Amino acid sequence: MLTITIKQGKEKSILAGEPWIYLSAIDKVEGKPAERNKQGVTATVQSSSRQFLARAAYNAKSQIAARVWTLREDEPVDHALIKRRVQTAVERRLDMWRSADPQALVQLVDAEQDGLPGLLVHGYGGAEGYLVCQFNAAGVDLWKVPVVQALLKATGCPNVYERCDELVRKAEGLPITRRTLAGEEPPSRLSVREGSRLLPMDIRTGFTYPR
Repeated sequence: MLTITIKQGKEKSILAGEPWIYLSAIDKVEGKPAERNKQGVTATVQSSSRQFLARAAYNAKSQIAARVWTLREDEPVDHALIKRRVQTAVERRLDMWRSADPQALVQLVDAEQDGLPGLLVHGYGGAEGYLVCQFNAAGVDLWKVPVVQALLKATGCPNVYERCDELVRKAEGLPITRRTLAGEEPPSRLSVREGSRLLPMDIRTGFTYPR
Protein backbone atom coordinates (compact mmCIF):
# COMPACT_ATOMS: atom_id res chain seq x y z
CA MET A 1 0.00 0.00 0.00
CA LEU A 2 1.14 3.54 -0.67
CA THR A 3 1.93 5.94 2.15
CA ILE A 4 1.31 9.67 1.71
CA THR A 5 3.06 11.97 4.15
CA ILE A 6 1.44 15.37 4.60
CA LYS A 7 3.47 18.54 5.13
CA GLN A 8 3.65 19.79 8.69
CA GLY A 9 0.53 21.78 9.60
CA LYS A 10 -1.48 20.55 6.61
CA GLU A 11 -3.09 17.74 8.61
CA LYS A 12 -5.49 20.13 10.34
CA SER A 13 -7.90 20.32 7.41
CA ILE A 14 -8.00 16.51 7.11
CA LEU A 15 -8.74 16.08 10.81
CA ALA A 16 -11.47 18.72 10.44
CA GLY A 17 -13.17 16.59 7.79
CA GLU A 18 -11.91 18.10 4.52
CA PRO A 19 -12.20 15.24 1.98
CA TRP A 20 -9.69 16.57 -0.56
CA ILE A 21 -5.90 16.53 -0.26
CA TYR A 22 -4.20 18.78 -2.78
CA LEU A 23 -0.86 18.03 -4.38
CA SER A 24 0.62 21.11 -2.68
CA ALA A 25 -0.12 19.62 0.77
CA ILE A 26 1.88 16.42 0.17
CA ASP A 27 5.47 16.09 1.32
CA LYS A 28 6.17 12.66 -0.19
CA VAL A 29 4.56 9.47 -1.52
CA GLU A 30 6.21 6.16 -0.71
CA GLY A 31 5.52 2.83 -2.36
CA LYS A 32 6.24 0.75 -5.41
CA PRO A 33 6.32 2.72 -8.70
CA ALA A 34 3.55 0.55 -10.16
CA GLU A 35 1.29 1.47 -7.24
CA ARG A 36 2.15 5.18 -7.40
CA ASN A 37 1.17 5.22 -11.07
CA LYS A 38 -2.11 3.36 -10.55
CA GLN A 39 -4.93 5.90 -10.53
CA GLY A 40 -7.32 5.61 -7.61
CA VAL A 41 -5.21 3.19 -5.57
CA THR A 42 -5.84 3.27 -1.82
CA ALA A 43 -3.10 4.97 0.21
CA THR A 44 -2.49 5.48 3.90
CA VAL A 45 -2.23 9.17 4.75
CA GLN A 46 0.00 10.16 7.66
CA SER A 47 1.18 13.36 9.32
CA SER A 48 4.77 14.58 9.30
CA SER A 49 5.12 12.85 12.70
CA ARG A 50 3.86 9.60 11.12
CA GLN A 51 0.46 9.71 12.85
CA PHE A 52 -2.33 7.96 10.92
CA LEU A 53 -4.75 10.46 9.40
CA ALA A 54 -6.83 8.69 6.77
CA ARG A 55 -7.14 6.22 3.94
CA ALA A 56 -7.59 7.91 0.60
CA ALA A 57 -7.73 7.30 -3.15
CA TYR A 58 -4.49 8.56 -4.68
CA ASN A 59 -4.18 10.02 -8.18
CA ALA A 60 -0.83 11.47 -9.23
CA LYS A 61 -2.41 12.96 -12.37
CA SER A 62 -4.83 15.24 -10.51
CA GLN A 63 -4.29 18.48 -8.58
CA ILE A 64 -6.60 16.87 -6.01
CA ALA A 65 -4.00 14.20 -5.38
CA ALA A 66 -5.99 12.23 -2.81
CA ARG A 67 -9.64 11.93 -1.82
CA VAL A 68 -10.41 10.66 1.65
CA TRP A 69 -12.32 7.41 2.06
CA THR A 70 -12.14 7.11 5.84
CA LEU A 71 -10.54 8.66 8.92
CA ARG A 72 -10.75 5.34 10.77
CA GLU A 73 -7.60 3.23 10.91
CA ASP A 74 -9.67 0.10 11.56
CA GLU A 75 -11.89 0.57 8.47
CA PRO A 76 -10.52 -1.13 5.34
CA VAL A 77 -11.35 0.23 1.90
CA ASP A 78 -12.78 -2.80 0.11
CA HIS A 79 -15.79 -4.10 -1.80
CA ALA A 80 -17.82 -4.26 1.41
CA LEU A 81 -17.23 -0.59 2.26
CA ILE A 82 -18.12 0.59 -1.23
CA LYS A 83 -21.29 -1.47 -1.37
CA ARG A 84 -22.32 -0.42 2.13
CA ARG A 85 -21.95 3.26 1.32
CA VAL A 86 -23.89 2.97 -1.95
CA GLN A 87 -26.66 1.10 -0.11
CA THR A 88 -26.81 3.75 2.63
CA ALA A 89 -26.86 6.61 0.13
CA VAL A 90 -29.69 5.09 -1.89
CA GLU A 91 -31.73 4.15 1.18
CA ARG A 92 -31.51 7.75 2.37
CA ARG A 93 -33.29 8.95 -0.79
CA LEU A 94 -35.30 5.90 -1.82
CA ASP A 95 -38.67 7.12 -0.53
CA MET A 96 -38.15 10.46 -2.27
CA TRP A 97 -37.32 8.67 -5.53
CA ARG A 98 -40.33 6.37 -5.32
CA SER A 99 -42.71 9.24 -4.62
CA ALA A 100 -41.24 11.59 -7.24
CA ASP A 101 -42.62 12.21 -10.71
CA PRO A 102 -41.29 9.31 -12.86
CA GLN A 103 -40.14 11.90 -15.39
CA ALA A 104 -37.91 13.68 -12.86
CA LEU A 105 -34.18 13.05 -12.50
CA VAL A 106 -33.67 12.27 -8.82
CA GLN A 107 -30.23 12.28 -7.23
CA LEU A 108 -29.51 9.01 -5.41
CA VAL A 109 -25.78 9.37 -4.65
CA ASP A 110 -24.06 12.68 -3.91
CA ALA A 111 -20.29 12.10 -3.96
CA GLU A 112 -18.44 13.32 -0.85
CA GLN A 113 -21.67 13.78 1.11
CA ASP A 114 -22.15 10.02 0.91
CA GLY A 115 -18.52 9.06 1.47
CA LEU A 116 -18.11 8.22 -2.22
CA PRO A 117 -15.85 10.99 -3.58
CA GLY A 118 -16.57 11.79 -7.22
CA LEU A 119 -19.61 9.52 -7.63
CA LEU A 120 -22.91 11.04 -8.78
CA VAL A 121 -25.96 8.88 -9.49
CA HIS A 122 -29.38 10.02 -10.73
CA GLY A 123 -32.46 7.90 -11.26
CA TYR A 124 -35.11 8.38 -13.94
CA GLY A 125 -38.38 6.52 -14.43
CA GLY A 126 -38.53 4.67 -11.13
CA ALA A 127 -37.45 1.09 -10.56
CA GLU A 128 -38.09 0.17 -14.20
CA GLY A 129 -36.24 3.20 -15.56
CA TYR A 130 -32.59 4.14 -15.68
CA LEU A 131 -29.72 4.99 -13.36
CA VAL A 132 -27.17 7.45 -14.75
CA CYS A 133 -23.75 7.45 -13.07
CA GLN A 134 -20.83 9.83 -13.25
CA PHE A 135 -17.45 8.54 -12.03
CA ASN A 136 -15.68 11.88 -11.63
CA ALA A 137 -12.66 10.70 -9.64
CA ALA A 138 -10.12 7.93 -10.01
CA GLY A 139 -11.01 6.25 -6.73
CA VAL A 140 -14.65 5.49 -7.54
CA ASP A 141 -13.66 4.72 -11.14
CA LEU A 142 -11.46 1.92 -9.81
CA TRP A 143 -14.39 0.52 -7.77
CA LYS A 144 -16.90 0.71 -10.64
CA VAL A 145 -17.94 -2.96 -10.51
CA PRO A 146 -18.99 -3.03 -6.82
CA VAL A 147 -20.67 0.37 -7.26
CA VAL A 148 -22.86 -0.98 -10.06
CA GLN A 149 -23.55 -4.22 -8.19
CA ALA A 150 -24.68 -2.26 -5.15
CA LEU A 151 -26.86 0.09 -7.20
CA LEU A 152 -28.65 -2.81 -8.86
CA LYS A 153 -29.35 -4.42 -5.49
CA ALA A 154 -30.33 -1.23 -3.66
CA THR A 155 -32.71 0.15 -6.30
CA GLY A 156 -34.00 -2.90 -8.18
CA CYS A 157 -33.46 -0.85 -11.34
CA PRO A 158 -31.88 -3.08 -14.04
CA ASN A 159 -30.49 -0.34 -16.31
CA VAL A 160 -27.29 1.54 -15.44
CA TYR A 161 -25.56 3.96 -17.80
CA GLU A 162 -22.22 5.74 -17.39
CA ARG A 163 -22.39 9.41 -18.25
CA CYS A 164 -19.17 11.37 -18.77
CA ASP A 165 -18.20 14.90 -17.82
CA GLU A 166 -15.28 15.32 -20.21
CA LEU A 167 -13.63 18.29 -18.49
CA VAL A 168 -13.73 16.67 -15.06
CA ARG A 169 -12.41 13.31 -16.23
CA LYS A 170 -9.65 14.95 -18.28
CA ALA A 171 -8.59 16.87 -15.17
CA GLU A 172 -8.38 13.53 -13.37
CA GLY A 173 -6.38 11.96 -16.21
CA LEU A 174 -9.20 9.48 -16.83
CA PRO A 175 -10.37 8.20 -20.23
CA ILE A 176 -13.55 9.58 -21.77
CA THR A 177 -16.13 6.81 -21.53
CA ARG A 178 -19.88 6.67 -22.14
CA ARG A 179 -21.43 3.23 -22.03
CA THR A 180 -24.09 0.92 -20.69
CA LEU A 181 -22.92 -0.75 -17.49
CA ALA A 182 -26.02 -2.94 -16.98
CA GLY A 183 -29.25 -3.63 -18.84
CA GLU A 184 -30.32 -1.28 -21.61
CA GLU A 185 -29.07 2.11 -22.77
CA PRO A 186 -31.47 5.04 -22.23
CA PRO A 187 -33.16 6.48 -25.34
CA SER A 188 -31.46 9.55 -26.77
CA ARG A 189 -34.55 11.66 -26.08
CA LEU A 190 -36.74 11.59 -22.98
CA SER A 191 -39.05 14.12 -21.34
CA VAL A 192 -37.50 15.30 -18.06
CA ARG A 193 -39.40 17.36 -15.53
CA GLU A 194 -37.69 20.42 -14.12
CA GLY A 195 -40.11 22.22 -11.82
CA SER A 196 -43.32 22.75 -13.75
CA ARG A 197 -41.71 22.18 -17.16
CA LEU A 198 -41.10 19.06 -19.21
CA LEU A 199 -37.88 19.34 -21.21
CA PRO A 200 -36.72 17.04 -24.01
CA MET A 201 -33.34 15.76 -22.82
CA ASP A 202 -30.69 13.17 -23.53
CA ILE A 203 -30.02 11.91 -20.00
CA ARG A 204 -26.90 10.14 -21.25
CA THR A 205 -25.23 13.53 -21.74
CA GLY A 206 -27.48 16.09 -20.03
CA PHE A 207 -28.09 17.80 -23.37
CA THR A 208 -31.44 19.56 -23.54
CA TYR A 209 -33.00 19.77 -27.00
CA PRO A 210 -34.37 23.09 -28.25
CA ARG A 211 -38.16 23.14 -28.10
